[in-house]
Amino acid sequence: MAVNFGNEIGADGLLAAASVLERPADEFVNDTMIEELWAIKAFEHAEIYFNLLSSVDPKILRLTKLDDQLYKHFRETFPDLSVASVTEEKLKSAEAKELWRSFCEIYKDCVEDYNYATLIRLDSSKEYSEANSMIVPRVQFLAIELARNREGHNDLIRSNFKPKKLQSRS
Repeated sequence: MAVNFGNEIGADGLLAAASVLERPADEFVNDTMIEELWAIKAFEHAEIYFNLLSSVDPKILRLTKLDDQLYKHFRETFPDLSVASVTEEKLKSAEAKELWRSFCEIYKDCVEDYNYATLIRLDSSKEYSEANSMIVPRVQFLAIELARNREGHNDLIRSNFKPKKLQSRS
């Protein structure tokens, strides 16, 4: 992914952004700077997560303290959802949104940043790119990636991709 937001803002700006982004969402109007800061945070998370997938066996990754519960609940709620490849329609149709909203709200008080905008890969066999990414709430990302890790859909990432040096954000 060739996006490089961090060099324009610098370390001080990113630290300030982190404190601003912790404020309640209803305090913000459609501010393009806030949207850019959310995008930066989502992109940094994606880089780190993909490097983890490129470095270790995904089956041993622990994403939260609630991995087992989250995965079990996900498969009970979405037993037929193929996580190898997802589409915007599968995740964001009116029907899907209603199911996902109920699913995510259960984790409001027990998964940190449960509703943060997080990038997910549409096709689990490929890396993050503009064409292969979509923004979802963090809990939705966690549920799908736990399924991908446990069901073997991320197994070939280590063979096909090497960890990348993270870009300096200062």
